[in-house]
Amino acid sequence: MPSKQHPQPANAGKMWFAGLDLAWSARNPSGAVVLASQGGTAKPVAWEAELGGDQEIVGFLISHLGEEPALVAIDAPLVVPNLIGTRKCDLELSRAYREREAGALPANRARLGPRVRGEDLVRRLARHGFRHSPLVAARQPVRQVIEVYPHPAAVELFNLEKTLKYKARRGRSLPFRQEELSRYRRLLLSLANCVPSLEARALLSKLNPKGVRGRALKRLEDLLDALFCAYIAYYIWWHGPAGYRCFGNLKEGYILVPHR
Repeated sequence: MPSKQHPQPANAGKMWFAGLDLAWSARNPSGAVVLASQGGTAKPVAWEAELGGDQEIVGFLISHLGEEPALVAIDAPLVVPNLIGTRKCDLELSRAYREREAGALPANRARLGPRVRGEDLVRRLARHGFRHSPLVAARQPVRQVIEVYPHPAAVELFNLEKTLKYKARRGRSLPFRQEELSRYRRLLLSLANCVPSLEARALLSKLNPKGVRGRALKRLEDLLDALFCAYIAYYIWWHGPAGYRCFGNLKEGYILVPHR
């Protein structure tokens, strides 16, 4: 499975999108994918499956995004005001998607530790001109970061009755997870026929879960999630507020979920 792909420097006139599957701790690797878009189609131009600390993550993003307009979508809590319990946005989202098994995990400061990684990352990105806001204007040049969550996004954009079950859980066999990841991969390939379009065949051809196990399978999973997060950013930017729902708010925590 590939770990890295290095593009040429960002060119003016393009809009860039990045998806980050952020591990809650720097002890575990994070996956990231960068898309370049033009004319209603986006293509992956950079990816990394084993990013470590926050500095490495920001370094990867800035090395590929430069100072260009870019929207970064992060799968991790970016605002966590509550010490214990669950954020209001997580409860609201879970009520909306419980029947489709796409509820949110509880996020609180006691669970995440004294320093919430997503909040730290937002501050680091702010030093490079990224604004944190859940309001995304349609097809306007922005330099912005948002919080997203792939599970409800998948049931919406792929019209699934239930979420894909590719995560490692008790009772899920390796062949079952590999098949679910293969299904995920096929669904991502189908985005080539959507508006906006994702042309990711070159990357996805390298991310075949057949015969993959252990750490390599987890890295493959992280890259698929990061790729989908990047497309979520692209979709939200393309359609603007008419194409997504915001659960919560910037002060108390929020999650953006795209919809058709």
